[in-house]
Amino acid sequence: MSTEPSPPPSATAINLPADPLTGELNRQNSNNNPEVKKLKIEDLNWDHSFVRELPGDPLNDIVSREVLHACYSRVSPSAEVDNPQLVVWSESVADILDLDPKEFERSDFPHLFSGASPLKGGLSYAQCYGGHQFGVWAGQLGDGRAITLGELLNSKNQRWEIQLKGAGKTPYSRFADGLAVLRSSIREFLCSEAMNSLGIPSTRALSLVMTGKLVSRDMFYDGNPKDEPGAIVCRVAQSFLRFGSFQIHAKRGKEDLAIVRTLADYTIKHHFPHIESMSKSDGLSFSTGEGSSDVVDLTSNKYAAWLVEVAERTASLIARWQGVGFTHGVLNTDNMSILGLTIDYGPFGFLDAFDPSFTPNTTDIPGRRYCFAEQPDIGSWNIGQFALALSTAQLISKQELNYAMERYGSKFMDEYQAIMTKKVGLPKYNKELIGELLNNMAVDKVDYTNFFRLLSSVRADSNVPDEKLLVPLKASLLDIGKSRKDAWTSWVKRYRDEISTSGISDEERKASMNSVNPKYILRNYLCQSAIDMAEQGDFEEVRRLLKVMERPFDEQPGMERYARLPPAWAYRPGVCMLSCSS
Repeated sequence: MSTEPSPPPSATAINLPADPLTGELNRQNSNNNPEVKKLKIEDLNWDHSFVRELPGDPLNDIVSREVLHACYSRVSPSAEVDNPQLVVWSESVADILDLDPKEFERSDFPHLFSGASPLKGGLSYAQCYGGHQFGVWAGQLGDGRAITLGELLNSKNQRWEIQLKGAGKTPYSRFADGLAVLRSSIREFLCSEAMNSLGIPSTRALSLVMTGKLVSRDMFYDGNPKDEPGAIVCRVAQSFLRFGSFQIHAKRGKEDLAIVRTLADYTIKHHFPHIESMSKSDGLSFSTGEGSSDVVDLTSNKYAAWLVEVAERTASLIARWQGVGFTHGVLNTDNMSILGLTIDYGPFGFLDAFDPSFTPNTTDIPGRRYCFAEQPDIGSWNIGQFALALSTAQLISKQELNYAMERYGSKFMDEYQAIMTKKVGLPKYNKELIGELLNNMAVDKVDYTNFFRLLSSVRADSNVPDEKLLVPLKASLLDIGKSRKDAWTSWVKRYRDEISTSGISDEERKASMNSVNPKYILRNYLCQSAIDMAEQGDFEEVRRLLKVMERPFDEQPGMERYARLPPAWAYRPGVCMLSCSS
């Protein structure tokens, strides 16, 4: 990918909102909407458009098999439970669904949201999709352990899909059992909510229930499986459609190509309705390159306009990941949301010591395909595979495909540069200064989150002597020798010169930087501490960690321990790095 942004279009009606599908709505709690009637579980407003409008599997069994000419299979949750327990829940997600938070207190809630008892009005299914895994086409994948309970319409007429992860076998389970364990479920629940609080588009999590049953897992794939507590997360998103949802049908030949179009029409209708109403007056005609006579008119082909928006949403999402130091770990095309959401939390990780080659996935170690530094290019590659599926179905032209790829690259650079500029508190992007900063951080393995938080305390005061310039950063610049101190002092002096000409007071700059540089992130060792306690029956640390991560930019007196550097034990396998095993 080019390191310089291409000139953005002069006007576009499909620019990505600041917080697509998330933002203030998702962060409101029930007390902020007193006028909205809160519902009991039985009164939720179901509307099953996915099942109603798309082709389904004619068979109703859960035998692992190739499911042809269908977008889903009707299945019911089948995970066994024995006195299930509610571990943790999100009142902000309940608010999105207009669900009364008192419903979490119901004795039958764990049965309903483990799938042991059916939800009144629900219509459950598992989605069919394929995907490229580590760059290789893997064929049919699908929801092997996730079962959607149905779709809800809330009081704002927003569509939300409710899904149980770990609820049992489906036709897409292959050789697996369709179950999930407590440790991975805690990680998914907490990170879904933590990402939303950071302002990063994500699937959400309503609840986490322990099933009361044990599940056998070989965590390190070393032939030593052990029994672990089983659990089920209730995930919530406006859609769980992925790039692979379209790829699978494009790969199956002529008979399934019509399904690509049908699924695209469905997706645009329900999740990108503004594209249907575009007109020539929107000025969405663009040259495909400097000196080129080819013109892409996005108003003449809704599929091209949709592809461009998906590309831009994806670019914006990954720019935000890079800004906060998040590494997904498994960026296969079946883990890429069509809505630009962070989806499928497996072996993820936030950067501790800054290392561009960091990967939290033990399976990824040999090639580090999905390491932190590679995420932007992998996003581009994945968009290319999605675009190829649309092209195969003859929904877009080659010129439209190429334009979408250009827009991905320029959107990513525009967003990333804007994010990094805000992180360092500068009035405009300074490529050289920020590039040198990241290089210094990599050389000295500086903690990514803590450093940017401390940087806001550097003052634009030219009277500060050189020997005291690094004092505000002392907690991050540990064990560095004289030559490295000199390098950092030189950088801070140039940084001070930049901020001194901005016209912004130190106090204003500090407040602005602290609003984009979190103090609290969901470090893997924090997750592990909560998991260790939960596996002993104590859920308080999980709940406390959720509360801390709901306010990542606030100081939160008394909670400073959650911002500490990882202890030595945090770097052992199974904590800092994990396999794809659940």
